[in-house]
Amino acid sequence: MNLYEKMKNGVYVIAEMSANHAGKIENAYKIIEEAAKAGADCVKIQTYTADTLTIDCKDDPYVIKGGLWDGYNYYKLYQEAYTPWEWQKFLKEKCEDVGVDFLSTPFDRIAVDFLEELGVEFYKIASFELVDIPLIEYVASKRKPVIMSCGMGSEEEIREAVEACKRQGNDNIVLLKCCSQYPAQYEDMNLLTIPKMKEDFQTYVGLSDHSMGSLAPIVAVGLGAKVIEKHVCLSREIENPDAKFSMEMEEFAQMVRDVKNATLVMGKPTYELMEHEKRGLRTRRSLVAVKDIREGEIFSPENVRSIRPAIGLKPKYYQQLIGKKAKKAYKFGEPISEIELR
Repeated sequence: MNLYEKMKNGVYVIAEMSANHAGKIENAYKIIEEAAKAGADCVKIQTYTADTLTIDCKDDPYVIKGGLWDGYNYYKLYQEAYTPWEWQKFLKEKCEDVGVDFLSTPFDRIAVDFLEELGVEFYKIASFELVDIPLIEYVASKRKPVIMSCGMGSEEEIREAVEACKRQGNDNIVLLKCCSQYPAQYEDMNLLTIPKMKEDFQTYVGLSDHSMGSLAPIVAVGLGAKVIEKHVCLSREIENPDAKFSMEMEEFAQMVRDVKNATLVMGKPTYELMEHEKRGLRTRRSLVAVKDIREGEIFSPENVRSIRPAIGLKPKYYQQLIGKKAKKAYKFGEPISEIELR
């Protein structure tokens, strides 16, 4: 597992497969292969069935209203979106073959037990399960890192989830800022919460992003995000419940490059000059004789100017110099010497 190494030295990128396999294991294998080529550190799936998440009821409260899944009842949606459990051993092996971490989101104790048998190294808690404290406690009891999405979570609810982990002696917690909107709108994302979450909860913080494009992940990295999670697909034309807000692989590869470059651009807080900058110092301005100057002659705006390159005194000494007698003679183009300041 590369999670902590990457968070210490850069950004850990999770490619969320979700329902984008569209019910075909060949698609799932291809997503893993392409995500690895694109630079993902991890491929994530979800471990549930429709029956573990809800009941097959068509009464009004069980029907989704608005958004991508308008008109679906929850049971039908989860039936279409789930990843068959019998695939997951092979998907994990595929991840190992191509050199990416395997991660899954369990939604009940049975799923946790199943993933333990698979030998997973860490867990993900979905935003909608942030308030399922018994589930979080059970996951945390396995003493493995827990990444928790915080979509819809109040400060109190996030704190309760964090404390649930800590009660199990598990401090290996990563929190993801998340806007549980599909797709998320920029004006609703409030990414300035990222540094606040880091301060409030004293954990690594990242972004689970449902917006379109790379902008939000780049901004998040600039604000201190150490994990970026993004839904990926082979093509938005392959019909499934998650395709419309997922990144195609070329876009995902570009996002990975952008995120890594954003980390490089941020660098570290320092006033130290970089080597390339040091080479440019000579192009600064300095005080130079722009006419021949005799020893004892008065320095004036006519015979001394601040020009490039930096071969003489710094321009800050100009007013101190003007009106004084030259202590030595200068030829046209000769830098003014430090002896004039003594």
